[in-house]
Formats: sequence, structure tokens, C-alpha cells
Amino acid sequence: MFPPPDRLGIKICGFKDPAQVRQVLDLGADAIGINLWPQSKRHMPLEQAVSSLSGLAARHHLVAVLVNPDEALLEATIRSGLFRTLQLHGDEPPALVSALLQRGLHVIKAFQIRDAASLDQISPYACADILLDAYNPGLYGGGGHAFPWDLAVRAAERFPGKRIILSGGLTPSTIADAVAQTRPAAVDVASGVESAPGIKDPALVAAFIRTARAVPCPATSAS
Repeated sequence: MFPPPDRLGIKICGFKDPAQVRQVLDLGADAIGINLWPQSKRHMPLEQAVSSLSGLAARHHLVAVLVNPDEALLEATIRSGLFRTLQLHGDEPPALVSALLQRGLHVIKAFQIRDAASLDQISPYACADILLDAYNPGLYGGGGHAFPWDLAVRAAERFPGKRIILSGGLTPSTIADAVAQTRPAAVDVASGVESAPGIKDPALVAAFIRTARAVPCPATSAS
């Protein structure tokens, strides 16, 4: 299950080298995000993901990161059986999220946050797990920018039935403060542990996970 109900969840997102997925899992990541958006610098085609990562699906939590997917890609992703979770990181409507939930699928909906008014967009979405990222029009994540963390706290207060996944500008040097201040259910990082887009630096990944785990932050399940 991601986020895990009993501790801070850690998701490492955006891989171009399938071999690095196994390496990062060995370092202790709870979930791996595979970016299926063709315009992403961290794009991995679905066919490559299926052929190279299918052996991991039974034992590890793989997340399909999608941005405004057409029906063909969405359905192919679901049929692949590779992913336990669909992360919708674009402008997908609440009706799509509800339809996927009704099919028994686990959905994370991502939102770009820049001010308190940005939190209003969360209300119509039925999924329990939401990812808060920095406002960066057209980029849809992975830009290395943070948003004011007090807005994550306000989101948790306003939507107590949802699990907050904190993203945006997290690095080994900022993760401790981020977790201590926001107490999220999980954290998500891409560029903050990379040597180049889609290429993870094992030392940075290890430092990120070690530092995040050291912060007392018991996760709570959504009601």
C-alpha cells in the first residue's frame, strides 16, 4: 500500500534507466513512479516499462505517472498489470478520477499549488490520496521548485480525510524540514536526487531516504 499507513512513505519518481529502478528499491524506496507522459524529460515508454519491469510488479509498488492521457494510453496502462497506482498529474477532471475509483483502481491526483486559493481545486476530487506540487504551468512536475509548505499544512487541515503526498523542490538538504513542518503521509522526489533528468544519483537517493526516515512523522490513514 502506498502511502503506507504506519510510517512516512517515500516515492522516487522519473527513471530513464530501468536498471536504476531496482537499485533505488534496494535503497529503501516504498514506491517508484514511472513517467508515461511522452513530453517529460523522464519519459519511459509503456512498452519499455512492461518489458523491463514486469518482474518487479508482484513485490513492489509501481506508480504510473500520467498527464492528461488519452483513452488508449490510459487503458493500455491499466491492462498492462504493471502498476498498482495511477497518478494523474495533469488537468484530469473529477469525473475521470471517480470513474477509475469505481473500477477499483487506486488513484493519486496531483495538484499545482501556489497560494491558498489553489487548494479549492482539491474539493471535487474523490480520491483519498493527493499529491501537492509547485505551480509550474505546462511542466507538470519535476521542475525542482518548492511551494510554501504552510499550504500543505492548510490542505491537511481543510481536507482531513485525505492523505497528503508532498512534492516539489525536495532534496536531501530540505527533506527533514519539509517533513517536520508538514507531517505528510508521503514524500515524492524526482529532480532532487538526480545527476541528470531521469538519471538518479544513488548517493543522493540514499541520503534522501535516510534523512526522511530519521524525522519522527507517524503517517495517518485517511478516514
